Amino acid sequence: MQVVAATFVVLVLTTSLSSAEERVVDVRDDASLRNAIDEAQPGTRIRIAAGKYRPGIYARNLAGTDSQRIVIEGADPDKPPVFEGGSQAWHLSDCQYVTLRNVVVRGQTSNGINIDDGGSYDTPAHHIVLEKIRVEDIGPAGNHDGIKLSGLDDFVVRECSVEGWAGQAIDMVGCHRGVVERCRFLGKDGFSQHTGPQTKGGSQDIVIRRCLFRDAGLRAVNIGGSTGLPYFRPRGALYEAKDITVEGCAFVGGQAPIAYVGVDGAMVRYNTFVRPEKWVIRILQETTEPGFAECRNGRFEHNLIVFRRANVSTHVNIGRGTQPGTFKFTANLWYCEDRPDASRPQLPTEEVGGLYGINPKLVSPNHNSFVPQNPKARGFGALPPIRRR
Repeated sequence: MQVVAATFVVLVLTTSLSSAEERVVDVRDDASLRNAIDEAQPGTRIRIAAGKYRPGIYARNLAGTDSQRIVIEGADPDKPPVFEGGSQAWHLSDCQYVTLRNVVVRGQTSNGINIDDGGSYDTPAHHIVLEKIRVEDIGPAGNHDGIKLSGLDDFVVRECSVEGWAGQAIDMVGCHRGVVERCRFLGKDGFSQHTGPQTKGGSQDIVIRRCLFRDAGLRAVNIGGSTGLPYFRPRGALYEAKDITVEGCAFVGGQAPIAYVGVDGAMVRYNTFVRPEKWVIRILQETTEPGFAECRNGRFEHNLIVFRRANVSTHVNIGRGTQPGTFKFTANLWYCEDRPDASRPQLPTEEVGGLYGINPKLVSPNHNSFVPQNPKARGFGALPPIRRR
């Protein structure tokens, strides 16, 4: 009996502690959602019922902790709440340890989701997670982003999709130590779609991995960019982007899947590129202020590129004020579908260990299956296959 009684006491205490640590708030309308956000404390979980909600949610200084995050989520992942129309759907300013997931954002004219440091450059927003969010039909033209991140550190964007946008699918300005993974970027007719994810304004230590890009704009991934000097984080940074990695992704179409722009070190590896429309790579310099690093130290390794000579006559587009001689190309497979004998690319430096003219025989790139059936092509590109969800 003493053992049973002791066990019962432990169970009661555990339940009480669990209840104290997490406060669950269920909301079903706009007023209760806004009130729940205003009152959120560390450990609060706000569950939003299915339905349509008014956009323009603004939250400032939401502060969870490492052990007690603030979570805002659709209650039913299969029936996520929809925030449609308006200028912005969500704006989180100077927040920390917050998770937003299982929502749909659609039809905004400015940005779908905006997360920033509130202009306090020395105290960035941090430890934000965006997960399983669907962003659709933003813009459709101009500098309007699916997801805009400014002054955000230690973040994750996971299993989100952006379909139809104007400026950038994800615009990262002065962001650090972030991961964008298992996301989908799908271009749509009628939207300008300048770039997919973009890392600029002093961004550093960003990884983009296991993502799918289909007709994702003029530059599917813009490593670097062009930023006004007042917006760099940290202040005084002399590069647009540094230590950026793009790995394990699949790209179909798009004018140029990869652009290095004002970069001081970036790695692109184990990706699959299928039928780019004009170039495979661009090396550019758009910020030309004194002291800025000229675009340099890019690496391109173990990628699989399937292209058509009818579309791609210049493999690497090189702009002025860059250092293409510092780029390294290693062990990539290049295959020209319409002229296999013309598969060897013209690169700014000699490639080491490249493979040319071997048809990888991808399973079904039109259905997002990019596994090469040719054994000679194994070990190149994005594996395992990226499938439509």
